Amino acid sequence: MIKIRQFIHSFGWPRIIIGLFLLSLFIIAPFVGVKISTSLSDTLIRFGMNGVMVLAMVPMIHSGCGLNFGLPLGIIAGLLGGTLSIQFGFTGGTSFLMAIILATPFGILFGWGYGKLLNRVKGGEMMIATYVGFSSVAFMCMMWLLLPYNHPTMVWGYTGSGLRTTISTEGFYLHALNNFLQFRIGEKFLFPTGMILFFALMAFLVWAFLHTKTGTAMTAVGSNPVFARASGINIDRTRTMSVIMSTWLGAIGILVYQQSFGFIQLYMGPFYMALPAVSAILIGGASVNKASIANVVIGTFLFQGILTMTPSVMNSIIHTDMSEVIRIVVSNGMILYALTRKAEVSR
Repeated sequence: MIKIRQFIHSFGWPRIIIGLFLLSLFIIAPFVGVKISTSLSDTLIRFGMNGVMVLAMVPMIHSGCGLNFGLPLGIIAGLLGGTLSIQFGFTGGTSFLMAIILATPFGILFGWGYGKLLNRVKGGEMMIATYVGFSSVAFMCMMWLLLPYNHPTMVWGYTGSGLRTTISTEGFYLHALNNFLQFRIGEKFLFPTGMILFFALMAFLVWAFLHTKTGTAMTAVGSNPVFARASGINIDRTRTMSVIMSTWLGAIGILVYQQSFGFIQLYMGPFYMALPAVSAILIGGASVNKASIANVVIGTFLFQGILTMTPSVMNSIIHTDMSEVIRIVVSNGMILYALTRKAEVSR
């Protein structure tokens, strides 16, 4: 009985309720004609697609910079890497690798400037981060039309200049990770080995970094900046490093998302991608000043699992195709819950 209470206390009632709700959807699924194998496969694929972007929240939380609502800035760095990889004509796995390499300097540069800005507004980081995310998307809406791209698969056909709203990754880095070591069980279950391994690698690198001397200093800055300063830690430099890491991870995360999704979405595409990532890590048990790899894994699986299962089960129950409406309602409901929980933790 004591162990059960300890488990409930450590795991938290909200995650237990959300987990039970997801489990109930999997139990109901076969009775309403929904294939569990297909749904579980879709959930794992969506987990792999979004996991690295949720992981991008961890460094900034550890350093006390709060939740990274400026994630679109990192996503823009990834979009630049992806479009440049196509512009230069790379294909296959090389195209994905080059997209990461090309996105890295943008991620570092954007993260450095972003970190310098946040150091000047200590205490109001999340408000400024939101402004940075939204304003960077608006700025790039102009730049995507002005940058000198000329690859025929990316530019508008009738003008020969300016990038299209949606660009296919087919023939370039489509499923570069999805197809790596993937395997099937039966006809319906497909395990995205490549994406899961890539997420595991990135999660391990973040975990290993946080256990280095620099990573420990980053955690100390977030936990007790007065003590950290007295210990000789450069607060601003450490915070800036965490923002650079978070921005770079956001850039890598969107490339993982794109290779699975099959399209690069420009202009307003990055606008709404921060809230689901923030919500996922909060649902996983993180707070505005504490996060772990376990929070990322649990939160991403719960968020994407419910987002996958709820429309399928509800459509089968009511025999009407309302999947997109249900998905919007469910996703926005989870985002609202997570942000409300953040506000409660902040108080």
